[in-house]
Amino acid sequence: MTDSDRRRLLAAAAGGATAALLPGLAAAQAQLLDTVRIVTGFPPGGTSDTLCRRLAEGLRGIYARNALVENKPGAGGQLAVEQMKIAPSDGTTILQTPASMLMIYPHVYKKLNYNPFEDVTALSVAAAFAFGLAVGPAVPDSVKTVSDFIAFAKANPDKANFATPGAGSVPHFLGALLSMASGVELKHIPFRGSQPAILDLIGGQVSAVSAPEGEFFQNAKAGKIRVLATSGPSRSRFLPDVATYTEQGFPTVTAREWFGLFLPGKPSADVLQRANTAVRQALATQPVVEGLATMGLEATSSTPQELAAMLRADHDRWGPIVKKIGFTADA
Repeated sequence: MTDSDRRRLLAAAAGGATAALLPGLAAAQAQLLDTVRIVTGFPPGGTSDTLCRRLAEGLRGIYARNALVENKPGAGGQLAVEQMKIAPSDGTTILQTPASMLMIYPHVYKKLNYNPFEDVTALSVAAAFAFGLAVGPAVPDSVKTVSDFIAFAKANPDKANFATPGAGSVPHFLGALLSMASGVELKHIPFRGSQPAILDLIGGQVSAVSAPEGEFFQNAKAGKIRVLATSGPSRSRFLPDVATYTEQGFPTVTAREWFGLFLPGKPSADVLQRANTAVRQALATQPVVEGLATMGLEATSSTPQELAAMLRADHDRWGPIVKKIGFTADA
């Protein structure tokens, strides 16, 4: 599946979200769960957490009486996925995760403690987004482009580094691809989430951060950091004044990612349908759409089958890229 195909799928899913509110919704409302837990593998304050909390607001009253968010950070998002192996498959637990944990980690971790195609079941796409590269006080104010940053890194090898939300994530590989394309070695510094990395960026402990673009909005607006590039195939509608990597001469440094929703194990067809109907309704509401936009997320949705197909296609596409970069979890 090409990026163009994927964008068309996401656009079609978003446009059809309202139409997808099936007649079975009335029955689902009559069978409200007492509590649904939305589990994320990242700490509060970032894009993943924001998505979960917005979704929880949308699910209250249409799917469950109560909707709680559980942050289970650790191992670059793995712990939350691992928890799904012991979670009930009755619709009371929903995993929300970036694609990396399922499409890339199987290629880099020799002993991954879950199988993305067996231990969870695709429910719906939730949002799509691009990544950004930002610099902070450790880098001179004269650094305004990616080429400027590469020149700085070449002249200052002790400061030639970039931080990310975790090893083996898309932001990590974008930094690795930039290093390969530029011929300048950039040291990767993994964090447990984007926000801790950005705090160190602001504090001057790291030179740059590669992360979802929405993570940078608040501090960029305040003038604490500068976003040098975004990773989409075209400029982001959220950062229209920031040129893409491709525009700046680095066409291989291009990627968008999605946040997906999954149920543990193998839920029944009825449980899967009721959950899908509810999350698609929630993701189509104006408060959720507008709330996610503040973090650079484009709210969308899909059928379980569409998400499963995207996961398989992206898993297969990233395999050769990971091999080319040569990264493993033991490296």
